[in-house]
Amino acid sequence: MALDLRQLRYFVTVAEEGHVTRAAERLGMQQPPLSQQIKAMEEQLGLQLFRRKPRGVELTESGQVLFEEARVILARLEQAERAAKSAARGEQGRLRVGVSPTVPFHPFVPQVIRAFREAFPGVLVTLDECLSRQAVRGLGEMSLDVALLRAELPELAELTVHRLMEEHMVVALPAAHPMAREGRGEPRSLSDFAGESFIAYARVEGPSMFAATMAACLRAGFTPRVGQEAPRITSTLGLVAAGFGVALVPASMRRLQMDGVAYCDLVPAHRPSLPLLLATRRGSRSAVLRNFVDLVRRAAQCITRDGAEAATSGN
Repeated sequence: MALDLRQLRYFVTVAEEGHVTRAAERLGMQQPPLSQQIKAMEEQLGLQLFRRKPRGVELTESGQVLFEEARVILARLEQAERAAKSAARGEQGRLRVGVSPTVPFHPFVPQVIRAFREAFPGVLVTLDECLSRQAVRGLGEMSLDVALLRAELPELAELTVHRLMEEHMVVALPAAHPMAREGRGEPRSLSDFAGESFIAYARVEGPSMFAATMAACLRAGFTPRVGQEAPRITSTLGLVAAGFGVALVPASMRRLQMDGVAYCDLVPAHRPSLPLLLATRRGSRSAVLRNFVDLVRRAAQCITRDGAEAATSGN
């Protein structure tokens, strides 16, 4: 019969103390039962583990070998217990985050990713660039745990969607365009671009920006002329730089400095916006995911509250 963990703890404590009575005090038990346990271990193994001395005990050669192995076993058990409790608190594990291509350019996103990694260094965070429909599939197929998206998602029973904040859009236009040179920095009406060719970004797999563009142009009184289509935001801006047309993009895309591209603000009446959304699979019990969602939502609420207070105060 193999020794159990309780016996190993008794044995290790006696070996460390070198005295049965002191070991019993440390274990919170009486000395006679502890002596009986050690004797039972020796009988079970058919080995003498301790040599009795006038003022204590000392390990035999066999006892020393068992002592070294037992300490490793107990240390590994303690480590396993700590790891299990840490995982239950969401402090260890893995988090797979899907991000729309324009999302990382918003300063909020790298800030919260960095804050989460600093708060939970034991969690492996991986980022996967994907468009909205790809992200929905990834969440459904469990290849993603959470997604930061731009799209207005339909009501899906399997998803929980948190609306974090809104971001206004600007016009990306060729740097050589007359409107980029004239009245530099002045907001313009979207109707000023009615004669331009608009580049359609990710029209099928991530239609949110295309839909926002169409809706904004219609509100401004014209139907946009759609020209080239681009699968990614970088290729969209590449087409803008090459003079193929203009595009409505999130304002944070200004952070992507590209030769040949200028950005123009729009007057508030014609300024569309895109949401920043956090989507998760409904019913997930992951503590890691819960910690991430809580951190992101708290951070977004702080930004939204601070922005509202600044607007109210006129700052």
